[in-house]
Amino acid sequence: MWEHLTAVRDLGRVHDIASILVHYGFGDMVHRLGLGGAVARAGKVLPLSQLSESAALPAPVRVRRALEDMGPTFVKLGQVLATRVDLFAPEWIAEFGKLHSQAPAVPYEAIHAQLCEDLGAPPGEVFRHFETTPMAAASIAQVHRATLRDGRQVVVKVRRPGIRPVIEADLRLLQRAAQVFESKFPEWRQFQPVGVVKQFRASLMLELDLAAECHHAERIAANFEGHPEIVVPPVHWDFTSERVNVQDYIDGIPVADTAALDAAGIDRRLIARRGAQTILKMVLEDGFFHADPHPGNVFVLRDSRIAVIDYGMVGRLSQARREQILSLLHGLVDHDPERVGDVLMEWTGQSDADEGQLAQDIDAFVERYHGVKLGNLDLAAMLLEVTALLRAHKLAMPSELALLAKVFITLEGLGRTLDPEFDMAGEAAPFLRAAMFGRYRPRALARHGWHVLGDTARFLGALPRDLQRIVRVVRGGKLKVHIDIDHLKEFSTQIDHSANRLTVGVVLAALIVGSSITLTVEGGPTLLGLPLFGLLGFVGAALAGAWLVYSIWRSGGGR
Repeated sequence: MWEHLTAVRDLGRVHDIASILVHYGFGDMVHRLGLGGAVARAGKVLPLSQLSESAALPAPVRVRRALEDMGPTFVKLGQVLATRVDLFAPEWIAEFGKLHSQAPAVPYEAIHAQLCEDLGAPPGEVFRHFETTPMAAASIAQVHRATLRDGRQVVVKVRRPGIRPVIEADLRLLQRAAQVFESKFPEWRQFQPVGVVKQFRASLMLELDLAAECHHAERIAANFEGHPEIVVPPVHWDFTSERVNVQDYIDGIPVADTAALDAAGIDRRLIARRGAQTILKMVLEDGFFHADPHPGNVFVLRDSRIAVIDYGMVGRLSQARREQILSLLHGLVDHDPERVGDVLMEWTGQSDADEGQLAQDIDAFVERYHGVKLGNLDLAAMLLEVTALLRAHKLAMPSELALLAKVFITLEGLGRTLDPEFDMAGEAAPFLRAAMFGRYRPRALARHGWHVLGDTARFLGALPRDLQRIVRVVRGGKLKVHIDIDHLKEFSTQIDHSANRLTVGVVLAALIVGSSITLTVEGGPTLLGLPLFGLLGFVGAALAGAWLVYSIWRSGGGR
């Protein structure tokens, strides 16, 4: 019942999205999703010439434009898809990478009341100076410059009023659409719609909480406490909440503005190395990294320090994931295809791939890196090859690893912009060697052995009790095996609908026969010269028959 109510509540939004999809040539998809009425309505509104013009564009371009037209939530979805280099080919990733969050600014009058509520007083009383014209505006928030009472320059990030209900409605639609996609579009299952939407939902809901972004910033700042060359803008918690955050203003040069860097006398090679070492430390040492290090989020200060801003999107790597990355690199360097294959299968968590063909492809992949020293590995190229191999076998990485691959590829591109001779592998080699040697230090081996021993002891301790429970269930004849097959569920639903229609048909036939008999009986009330009850029976039969015909036609049974 709740699903139906939310579906009705979102009906207007559904029609808007369906019209956009039809406009870009995805009418068949909308129809298969059960929105035939929206398709017909969109076809009447949109000129046929416009439809044919849009449908002639390449598929990645059409999808990207459709996401832009559907609004902030879907633009953010496209940005998440741009990180899934394991699911989409380079031409798709390139199009998703063109999506940006720039949006028209909300007038200050529209955010003033919310700001007063969040700050506890009007901005003019909280700050010495507050610029009502924003520096930048994105789909979720916009940024204003301000000056604290003590003279410090800060930026005030304000969430757009009313954005949360809109995003929640879009997320409900995306969740339902993803479930339908996986059940009705077998060709889309390799893109894991439900998993991608789940990852997207968690990321977007966290991004709506501007205080969470500040917690991320402080965690990374703590990890770089002994590295003065890296700057993370301090947070002013007295003014920070879910809908607003305040951090120091960074007066620096955008890292991609090479002309300005040269004019300021900045050593670009030094900046490239420092940037690479910063991200590598986050990934390989800390396991917590900035997941969106594009040029707009990285600035160079006049003293060659690097400042990184906007921690709304972060990635996490557990110790186990970092161990797997090291095992993958070991397998490549030591020419061990089995080790590489084990890591990839652990990442995908799927066993329905053609393991024979996969083993051959992995062996060929490892062979290309045979004899290559660790310091000479092209990490970006290697990650692209891994993701291409997974796509070919319709396998997918865990989301955090796909995010990591995107970060490394972005980082290498940025490094080469600063320094054409930038060597990502050379910068990564010391971190990788230290991590590899760290795996075999006595303390690390002892800690790992202690964990294994503890897990083994817990397993053996619980084993007699678990076996006793299984035997008790078998003896009592209560052992059940549950098999859940989606296609059988759909078939069962169709059988139920058919049985219901058959029952209605039988009742309808009985009603017609009974009414015919009643018409032959004399006496009783009449209407238009006919026995009343017989006439009412025929009217009821006519209505039931019309409903049955309409039901069959609407479900497609008449085609």
